[in-house]
Amino acid sequence: MRALGSVSPLLVVGPSWVGDMVMAASLVEVLRLREPGRPIDVLAPPAAVPIARMIPGVRRAIPLGLGHGELGLLARWKAGRALRNEGYGKAIILPRAFKAAIVPLAAGIPERVGYKAELRSPLLTDARPDPDRKTARTLDRFVALGLPVGSIARPPRPRLMLPDGVVDVAAAKFTLSGDGPVMVLCPGAEYGPAKRWPAARFAALAALAVAAGYRIRILGSPKDQEAADAIAAGAGVPVDNLVGRTSLIEAAAILSEADVVISNDSGLMHVAGAFDRRLVVLYGASSEKMTPPASPFARVMARELPCRPCHKRVCPLGTLACLEGIAAEEVLAAAEQMRR
Repeated sequence: MRALGSVSPLLVVGPSWVGDMVMAASLVEVLRLREPGRPIDVLAPPAAVPIARMIPGVRRAIPLGLGHGELGLLARWKAGRALRNEGYGKAIILPRAFKAAIVPLAAGIPERVGYKAELRSPLLTDARPDPDRKTARTLDRFVALGLPVGSIARPPRPRLMLPDGVVDVAAAKFTLSGDGPVMVLCPGAEYGPAKRWPAARFAALAALAVAAGYRIRILGSPKDQEAADAIAAGAGVPVDNLVGRTSLIEAAAILSEADVVISNDSGLMHVAGAFDRRLVVLYGASSEKMTPPASPFARVMARELPCRPCHKRVCPLGTLACLEGIAAEEVLAAAEQMRR
């Protein structure tokens, strides 16, 4: 396909959440197919930079020195001014926040596409309505911003590509003894506790899985240390607790080699899905319709309750019944079925 229009670089303003950045890989793939040869850069908050660097087709991941929730209007303006000489012809702004539109404006990018939100339409040249924000898949909403208004397309699944040699380096650095399939547990979810299957359930699963012949690894950020320690202590079996010990790229390398991954609706779940791992994903406050795993080898587990999905960080009822109702035995059975 011949490149459409200008070959000036394109800037994608990426989301802060790791899982959302993984889903942005589908948008990048669509842009590559529509305008082959056009350079694509991604502006990424610190937590999501490693993911942006693993997206095929991204020429450069540009760190934005502001984390999730930081306003930093002046810092954003300065970051945009620093990009004025890059020659970007178009920016696609994935976050809905007002602040996310500041960098492309300050950079003087002539075409700025994003959803109408937070009264930021004057900062955009193509401000699009977002009526399905609470029901549509996040992945579909991202891809739609890269297409003409009204276009319908089946988006590609997000994929990531590890740097050469990373898998071997991670395997040598984080050795795992014994034989048998590897089950990786991902007990974290940055959004809040209403998305986290209880540590006691993960511990029960680890005990059952080891009895079934699995080797267990636990992955997560330092914020997941308390849950991981509780799982390791409560399981009563050997587990390889790597929480807080790996970089995000090292965690991705370990996930890419796992036989099965058990995860909450989290960033690491989407990373595993981008490597087509077998997945069992546990949903509580969030919706499996909006942020489903992209892997074709995934199984979703959720309890249909009148109160879910509530999309709250903390259970408003104080019960966490949506996640407490998922038994460890069910999760192991789902994992075993996918391996047959």
